[in-house]
Order: sequence, then C-alpha cells, then structure tokens
Amino acid sequence: MPTTDHTAARSSPAAPRANRTVVLGSTSRYRRELMNRLRLPFEVDAPEVDETPLDGESPEALARRLALAKAHAVALRHPEALVIGSDQVADLDGLPLGKPGTHERAVQQLRLMRGRTVIFQTAVAVVCHATGFEQLDLAPVRVRFRDLSDAEIETYLREEEPYDCAGSAKSEGLGIALLEAIDNDDPSALVGLPLIRTCRMLREAGLQLLA
Repeated sequence: MPTTDHTAARSSPAAPRANRTVVLGSTSRYRRELMNRLRLPFEVDAPEVDETPLDGESPEALARRLALAKAHAVALRHPEALVIGSDQVADLDGLPLGKPGTHERAVQQLRLMRGRTVIFQTAVAVVCHATGFEQLDLAPVRVRFRDLSDAEIETYLREEEPYDCAGSAKSEGLGIALLEAIDNDDPSALVGLPLIRTCRMLREAGLQLLA
C-alpha cells in the first residue's frame, strides 16, 4: 500500500469530528500528554508491534515503517476511527538508537552522542480503515549534544531515568542541559509526536480541530 508525505495515495475525507473517534495507537505517556494539548477526546490502544529493525534498515525507514504499522495494527480493532501511530528513532550517522531500557545502555548511548549531532527521526501516520484514509510524514529533529562528562551523564540519568526515551534524551526535563542546539520545524517532535503534522493530517481526514 503506497503512501507519500503530505498527500497519501488514499486520502478520502473521513467523517467530521462529532462522528469519528480518534485513537492514539501508543503506550507512550509522552505521546498521551502531547495529545492532551489538542483538547479533543481520544482513546488509547496499544499497537503491540515488533519494533526490531530489519537488516540494513535505516533509522528514517524504521521510524516510518513502525509509525504506519502501529496505526494499522490499532485500526484493525477500530476500523471506523482515525488512528494515530508514531515512532521515534535516534539516528547517529545511520546507527539507530532506540529506547535504552537500562541504565547501562543509557550510559553507552549518551557517551556515543556527546559532542555530536543526532537526528531524531520522528514519524507519524494517520489511518482510517473505513474510509481508506492514510497519510505518513516524518519530522526530523537535529540535536547537537554537548561534550558531556561521565559525571554529567550519571547525574542526568539518576535524576531523569529516561530509559523509555529514544536515545536516552528527555529534552522536556533536565535533558535540555545535555544539549547545545535543537533544529526542527515541529517543536513537539522531539518529545515523540509532531503535533503540527498530526493536526494537518487530522484536518485532511475531516476532523475540525477548532470547530
């Protein structure tokens, strides 16, 4: 099923806001918090998608594939809904860095990234099986890390415990002190869900966000 950025091959408008449920296909508390900013009712359903990279798969391709896969997995259970799927992969010169899961892996990730620029590839998809609507987009965020000392890394990890964040970087908290610069066009993308792109897709699916 081919998709393109901004305009998908199948993008028939869905029903208006009052008649179309919105479902966030995610287990991330950060994405739930971001969705709350839109002040619209939504449900949450876990996509249960295997996030293992394919052999030779780039971080960008991985983020795109998983965002779409998550949206479709949840849409199978909610065929009438507008389903949002998203994924983020930290891209260090083509090396994908996912969620560390443990303190030790987080230390390794931050040591690799110190003094370097990392692209956080954040993909978002909106799907509605009932109407055939499908769109997918990517919001890359370039992040330049300071040349961190081991002591700074240890302090940050003990304070934030960002073990469920791609690349161990939790910029909305103390993690901002790790950084020299952030370059992006969708400010919430680094947290995990690019809301500007998400809002555009929802509008094109027929949802009136400011009605």
